[in-house]
Amino acid sequence: MTRNLWQFPWGYPEAALFVATHTSVGFLLQLTIGHFDFALLHYPANLIALAILTILIALGVRFQHNLLVRWVAGIPLAVTLIVALLLLGLYMELTPQVPPSQAPDLVSRLGFRAVTSSWPFVLLYGMTLIALGITTFKRLLRFSLQDITFLCNHLGLWILLVSAGFGAADMMRVVMHVNTGETEWRVFNKDGEALELPIAITLNKFTMEEYPPNLTIIARQADADPHAPPVNPPKTRQDFFQIDPKRPEGRIGDWVITLDNYLHTAVRVGGEYRASPMRESTPAAKITARNLITGESKTGWVSAGGNVREFFSALTLDDRYILIMAQPEPKRYASNITIIPKGSTPVDAILEVNKPVSVGSWMIYQYGYEKELGKLSNWSEMELVFDPWLLPAQIGMGLMVAGALLLAWNGTGRQRGIR
Repeated sequence: MTRNLWQFPWGYPEAALFVATHTSVGFLLQLTIGHFDFALLHYPANLIALAILTILIALGVRFQHNLLVRWVAGIPLAVTLIVALLLLGLYMELTPQVPPSQAPDLVSRLGFRAVTSSWPFVLLYGMTLIALGITTFKRLLRFSLQDITFLCNHLGLWILLVSAGFGAADMMRVVMHVNTGETEWRVFNKDGEALELPIAITLNKFTMEEYPPNLTIIARQADADPHAPPVNPPKTRQDFFQIDPKRPEGRIGDWVITLDNYLHTAVRVGGEYRASPMRESTPAAKITARNLITGESKTGWVSAGGNVREFFSALTLDDRYILIMAQPEPKRYASNITIIPKGSTPVDAILEVNKPVSVGSWMIYQYGYEKELGKLSNWSEMELVFDPWLLPAQIGMGLMVAGALLLAWNGTGRQRGIR
């Protein structure tokens, strides 16, 4: 017997038409009123919106035996919504996303250049929260241990989605500039206005570790001082010799380079370099360079000088070329800081790239330093991200991880039972 379209029970065809209509309404809103402004969901508006969402879900749970509600919480609509969101997400990953005001063309007006703030995405996101919420809380009301895996995955996902969407407007991201030995609690917004934060940071010390530098040969400038750093090195491709005490010999062009001695932290004393732990020290290497064509050999010290120009040295090879040491690349840089939250106990921490520090609802990242001075930088920049919805998001992720582990455990148990 053939079932007519829109005849209960609804299935995938009705789900596809519903999602297509839902998305079309989003495009119409996009063309008429523009992008959805998530700033509208700033506290307390986000709590009011969350309360409305909760009421809709509670009504759905209350009337869960209604045919329409059963379809909303059913698999066909869930799968169709997920497919639609995945397609939007895939498009977002494959195309550049720019602020809405920077791209006035039709594609941008339809929301494809800023997917996450477009009405089609917002409506699909909202419908997903409703459908997922009804499904999850309906099962939660008649909880049993057999549902624990299902609830961990679905409830965790629902909490994570709510935290990401409803908490977006409450998130604040600023960059704080702190001088060594000073305490700072002020930042500047994009309009240049000073803002006082409920958290202060003292920069105790900025440290940097560097990779061993490279050696290269450049054209010698006429009447140039061999102890002065080159001003305009050639823009052509150069050969480099990576300093490595375990591989003391290499070749640059027609010259064989032999590393006689290498000091990673050194200062110049007279015409020689000596190891020194002082902060202004610089890498230095004693080099023997032998020309393969002429057989001529030169020996001497070379140093990049770092940011202390008097420590720079180059080795003159002949009338045309000199051997120099390039500036070393940073290997690791870190800020030794004390974080002082308002009304809380100060916290000492070492801040590194990709190793942020979490204090309450704040995440603090190593952001930058004075690159011209390198390890001599007297200040450090830190990015502070305030997210009061961070804890719910972490709870959601934790539930999803627990659900994944339970799925793996249950699968292993079934395999054992089959054996």
